[in-house]
Amino acid sequence: MIKILIADDHPVVRRGLRQILAETADILVGGEAGSAEEVLSAVREQRWDVVVLDISLPGRTGIELIGDVRRERPETRVLILTVHPEEQYAVRAIKAGAAGFLNKESAPEKLTTAIRKIAGGGRYISAELAETLASLLAGESGGQPHEQLSDREFEILKLLASGKTVSEVAQLLALSVKTISTHRTRILKKMNMKTNAELTSYAVRHGLVA
Repeated sequence: MIKILIADDHPVVRRGLRQILAETADILVGGEAGSAEEVLSAVREQRWDVVVLDISLPGRTGIELIGDVRRERPETRVLILTVHPEEQYAVRAIKAGAAGFLNKESAPEKLTTAIRKIAGGGRYISAELAETLASLLAGESGGQPHEQLSDREFEILKLLASGKTVSEVAQLLALSVKTISTHRTRILKKMNMKTNAELTSYAVRHGLVA
């Protein structure tokens, strides 16, 4: 029996995933978590074969949580299940230690297939992502400017590009205004830009924000 933890901040989503997986004979939903704190608590308290993890969770990003889960339970496998497009987060997730990446719009059968493959020690990624990763390993990636950013910088880039002020970003991420300002300066330097307007234009062109 494959024991999994479902981590998503939307109760309706968690309920839906439970219903999908209830139809399987070999996958048991042993628990749920709605925040980063709940994920870490559950992982510390007991062993899980697979954590099905959303990227957007209160308290900490899913990308950061991957590393936390792996440090607490190296044997636990992480499957990212998110609404975010693969081109935005998939490479970052795999680099952080995720064993698979799946979009929430995928068919239910793909979820069960992904969980089984990951629990068995494999990886679950699309052909497009596999090609991207192969190119990165071979040093052939064209390297978009935003790919140079750290996970935290990338998150702040998206928030600033969506119209949030430095103060609003600081409040959302529970960081100081000074810290966010420092990150913003680094982001602009790495992106070779000078204003938030340039960041917004870039983010929209590359599908990082709507």
